[in-house]
Amino acid sequence: MTTAARPTFEPARGGQGRGEKDLSAISKQYSSRDLPSHTKLKYREHGQGTIEELRNRDFRKELEEREREREREKDKSSNRRMLEPPRETSATSIAKRQKIDQVPTASLDADDPLDDDDSESESDEDDTAALLAELQRIKKERAAEQAKKLALS
Repeated sequence: MTTAARPTFEPARGGQGRGEKDLSAISKQYSSRDLPSHTKLKYREHGQGTIEELRNRDFRKELEEREREREREKDKSSNRRMLEPPRETSATSIAKRQKIDQVPTASLDADDPLDDDDSESESDEDDTAALLAELQRIKKERAAEQAKKLALS
């Protein structure tokens, strides 16, 4: 029979046995996690944007200088473009463009026409006309249903 569920005769009390009067004297070992850590604050050093540095800076002047420098670079690059002769297109770049312009046949459906631009625009117009006619028919049916409901009530 197990004694796990039975109460003890005398409640277990720590520190009553031999050498257990002072619990800290039991072991001299302690975990590094018990030690104090991060005991010093880090302060900003010179060059890390201290308050004194920010007070002494003239942000407007710095911004205007950067804008002027950017404008100078922009003007130089535009002048270079104007002075350079236009590059001649090579045969390989023309071939690449032609490959890009071509429609891959794998992306086409079997029933799609290949190059019938005129028929597509005509079919789009026919589809639009058919949709408008269907819309008019639906509106007329709804108006007739509402008229019936009003007549019945």
